[in-house]
Amino acid sequence: MKELWGMFYSFFKVGLLTFGGGYTMLPIMQREVVSRGYTTDDELVDYYALGQCVPGAIAINTASFIGYKRRGLAGALATVSGVVLPSLIIIIIIASFISNFAKLDIVQSAFAGVSAAVAALMVSVLIDMYKKGVTDIWGAILFALAFILSVFFDISPAIIVVGAIVSGLAIYRVKGLV
Repeated sequence: MKELWGMFYSFFKVGLLTFGGGYTMLPIMQREVVSRGYTTDDELVDYYALGQCVPGAIAINTASFIGYKRRGLAGALATVSGVVLPSLIIIIIIASFISNFAKLDIVQSAFAGVSAAVAALMVSVLIDMYKKGVTDIWGAILFALAFILSVFFDISPAIIVVGAIVSGLAIYRVKGLV
């Protein structure tokens, strides 16, 4: 039971200390869960990738995978509850006051600052995921192709992910035969 509370607390901190969505949670989640031994860096990269392939928010998906692997359904409930609860509380508080303050210059300036920080965090996550996920020439080719398709051709991310899965399996098969 103590470990479940610890997992809840760790993911509560992740949910509380991050702003801007799931991808901005990833660096903080990495520091929190790897340092506490809930998962390894390599497993976390796999959970991020898997979290992008299934419906739902990546932070919630990743939390559920880590919790489930560590402690089954109880672990998944602890980690997901922990990562979601801070947002729920904050949204309820903000929703009750936002209409009074949203148009104030100071609030608009704060949102602009947060947006810049979130963009920097997302670039940091991208670089980290690239370093860990692109390990050979085939990974570099798939990365470049996925980037080109998503940026220049407006292809659905779901199609790109499925295409990358099929390509990865084909590359694995060819490597196995060579």
